[in-house]
Amino acid sequence: MPVKVKVAAARGKSKSLINRLGHPVVRALVAAVLIICLACFGVFAYFYVKYQKIVDERIRKPIFNNAAKIYAAPDVIRVGDHWTTGEIANSLRHAGYTESGEQGASKIGTYVLTAGLVSVRPGAESFHTADNSSIHITDGKVDRITSDKEGDLKAYELEPQLVTGLFDSKSRAKRRLLTYDEIPQKVVDAIVSIEDRRFFEHNGINYVRLAEGVLVPLFRGHRVQGGSTLTMQMARGFFLNNKRDVRRKAAEIMIALELEQRFSKKQILELYVNQVDMGQRGSFDVRGFGEGAQAYFSKDIGSVSLPEAALLAGIVNGPSYFSPFRHPDRALERRNIVLQAMFENGKITQQELQQAKAAPLGLALSNGDSDSAPYYIDLVRDQLLTKYSENDLNSSGMRVYTGIDPQLQQVAGEAIEIGMKQVDDTIRRQRTKKIKTGKGKTAKTETQIANGPMPQVALIALDPHTGQVLALAGGRNYGQSQLNHAVAKRPTGSIFKPFVYAAAINSGLAGDPSQAFTEATPLDATEQCFDSDQGPYCPRNFDAKYSVGDVSTRFALAHSINTATIKLAQMVGYDKVVQLARAAGIKSVRATPAMAIGAYDATPLDMAGAYTLFANSGTRISPQFITSVRAANGDVVEDTQTEKTSILDPRVAFIVTDMMQAVINNGTAAAVRAKFAAPAAGKTGTSHDAWFAGYTSNLLCIVWVGNDDYSDIKIEGAKAAAPIWTEFMVRAQKLQRYKDMKGFNAPVGVTQYKVDKATNLLATDSCPDDYTAYFLDGTQPTSTCDHPLGTDTRNVFQKLLGIGEQKPAQTPGGVSNSAQPGAPVPNGPAVNSPEEPQPNGADAQKKKKGFWGRVFGGGDKDKDKKPQAPQEPQEQ
Repeated sequence: MPVKVKVAAARGKSKSLINRLGHPVVRALVAAVLIICLACFGVFAYFYVKYQKIVDERIRKPIFNNAAKIYAAPDVIRVGDHWTTGEIANSLRHAGYTESGEQGASKIGTYVLTAGLVSVRPGAESFHTADNSSIHITDGKVDRITSDKEGDLKAYELEPQLVTGLFDSKSRAKRRLLTYDEIPQKVVDAIVSIEDRRFFEHNGINYVRLAEGVLVPLFRGHRVQGGSTLTMQMARGFFLNNKRDVRRKAAEIMIALELEQRFSKKQILELYVNQVDMGQRGSFDVRGFGEGAQAYFSKDIGSVSLPEAALLAGIVNGPSYFSPFRHPDRALERRNIVLQAMFENGKITQQELQQAKAAPLGLALSNGDSDSAPYYIDLVRDQLLTKYSENDLNSSGMRVYTGIDPQLQQVAGEAIEIGMKQVDDTIRRQRTKKIKTGKGKTAKTETQIANGPMPQVALIALDPHTGQVLALAGGRNYGQSQLNHAVAKRPTGSIFKPFVYAAAINSGLAGDPSQAFTEATPLDATEQCFDSDQGPYCPRNFDAKYSVGDVSTRFALAHSINTATIKLAQMVGYDKVVQLARAAGIKSVRATPAMAIGAYDATPLDMAGAYTLFANSGTRISPQFITSVRAANGDVVEDTQTEKTSILDPRVAFIVTDMMQAVINNGTAAAVRAKFAAPAAGKTGTSHDAWFAGYTSNLLCIVWVGNDDYSDIKIEGAKAAAPIWTEFMVRAQKLQRYKDMKGFNAPVGVTQYKVDKATNLLATDSCPDDYTAYFLDGTQPTSTCDHPLGTDTRNVFQKLLGIGEQKPAQTPGGVSNSAQPGAPVPNGPAVNSPEEPQPNGADAQKKKKGFWGRVFGGGDKDKDKKPQAPQEPQEQ
């Protein structure tokens, strides 16, 4: 009976529930719920499919452009050089090597570091062949280099370092792509600790933090940071805009779920590390942690320290607000917050926390764009586009190896900054005037600075023996102007003059050596007019005291005397000078008097190539930017060859170099010697622009300063361009690669002689006031200062009877004193050497009148001279 009652009761309750569910109202509610669920599911499915298509479309192509990478010239370690094992290891890390046994071994190479030894093991993607080598260090000095295949080596090239990646011309953003294995664990820990602690646990949505992000603003009136997971941040960064509303947040969630389904956690973090905005350096946007490490610390991401990793992770939250260069206090505070989060997340110890917080920011000294040599990279890009498509450069990941020396590039930036500050100060003084206003008690003096353009600058440094362009700056600030002045044509001014003198000296190789032009040949420096197709050409000399009488060829170049140089070009033949200049790469020159003093245009890069003629023993080497192009995996695509052309005899090139040493030692660029003592040759140049071209045994540098509107900067090359060159060379000499600046060695067939200053004949003990000069063998003077009339070769009977012919003295240039126009004669006006200044004024050269001349007058022909044609601005 009880059982029956229970069953009946249960049935009754069930029937009652069914009756209730069958009620129309209940049925309506259930139907509404089902409809809403179906609708929500439909909406969810619609948007899921919609965003699935968006994700599919986005990831169908490469997510990031794998732009071509630009590499520097490799550091060369030689036996005897001063290196430490730490310095070598640091260079290898910057080049992408990892230490042996380290997580994620680099395909570029690995190294083993022990006491006094660095073992280098190039990988499959190395620039070098896979030949292991060992560098032995003792007391900070390389005492031995060995190769597994070749035995003992004299030198070893380290792996070229990455300078920068080519940028998309539209976005002007730079990025260095990283794989997950290339990201140091400390960087991963810093990102996860500050951005999303449960990143490796959730499915893309942190619902607790999301709820806080929605509810707290509603009930407490302020927004909560950190509602988005890393996956949601990726969804926003790749697929959405920055508009803050409910629709965007819903889209973030949908895409985050999609990404979690498509990618692993490592892949998502890899995307995040490569995508995030890291601020701006110079005129480029910095994208991703790889480029960020370089921009802020000049390091490969694998080399960053714990505090540096924390700073990079902290910058992401506000790249502009937390910029360590502009707001170091904010950046330091943000870095320490990240470090604290890492400690709370169990990623670092208390000791590590305290040490990292105490560390300075440690930012790399940076000149913005100049660190990545943007003008240099632009020229590399232009050259690549002549052979490869834009798509190849942006997506193939090719590796482009260049001659750039990052240390020397930094030196160039420093020299320009110092030198142009001096130029700016000079120009402001020129434009500053004091003007009196008012009268009486109301009178006052006001200082006014006239408006005008501020000059631009270009600097090119290259190896004179290989042609590799080592450093290049095409302007003062790439962010403000991308116009590359290194390849802009400008009048060359007097840095062209050495080609006139080279053509003259070169004439001594053919014909009668006694007729050759030499360093001691007298030249007429008097201001005069020269015939040209456009009428009389009447240049002036920079200094009036050098405008009277004869000067030696050496002196004329050292003091940049215009009239003497044009006279020399006229005697040699304008066409011969043009032929030499064009062979050297100065194509615009024409056979006119103005050509001799640099009236025609050339680019600073053209002039750098042309000057290799003198610095490289008569062989011109075309400036070279790219040395090799490799595929992304390291396979050779092409190796470029240096273009060499033998133009001048090495003996002639040396003599012109010797003459240009006088320019620096006691000529127009003598101020260089106040700071720079190494053997060097050079030439100043002044037209509307300022130039200086100079070189040592291992480094050639051209500096140009001028206004974009072609107006005259009114500063000579010795005061505007030469100081920049000097600052550059002083700093370059401190670098390991360039410190050994040797003297210039005379080749066989060139001999040095002492020359008397008064007569420009060979000096003897009786004429101790002399200077030294080099001559092609056979072209030196045949007479001495104490026998200016020549050597008497007659025998005793001829002398007694007064018969026979005495051999006349030969002056430089091969014409006897009595026959050569303007040549010095005994007791006549002296020819000045580089060490001797010219007499002041024309009166010093006038012949004194005799007694009868003073009584009866006459002899003053100057009265009958016609006025000279108008003079053109001087060049120096």
